[in-house]
Amino acid sequence: MSVFSDAELAYLAERRLGRLATIDPHGQPHVVPLGWTYNQALDTIDIGGRDFARTKKFRNARSNPKVTLVIDDVLPPWRPRAVMVSGEGEALTEAFGTGGEPLGAIIRLHPVRVLSWGLDTGA
Repeated sequence: MSVFSDAELAYLAERRLGRLATIDPHGQPHVVPLGWTYNQALDTIDIGGRDFARTKKFRNARSNPKVTLVIDDVLPPWRPRAVMVSGEGEALTEAFGTGGEPLGAIIRLHPVRVLSWGLDTGA
């Protein structure tokens, strides 16, 4: 059973851009837009990118694994929708996908808390 509701999974299937918040060694938040994928086999969010192990977000997650990812958009005229996933960010230098394919360096977000809003189709 997934930590995500059916509505959240449907929304995640439509999106590819999110904003990851990490905490730097001085306690300052660092928020950046980035790509991600839902890992159905592990019920995690896999976050990666070009030369990812050299990024500030990767270093931050390695030293403090508390991270939050927000995937959001706004429908007209003003209908915000979002899924916010908070949890433990596992900074992996050599990760593999469910089929054994190499993914390189990623942050594997293990959800602890999931909040969503605006996903109901009736509003």
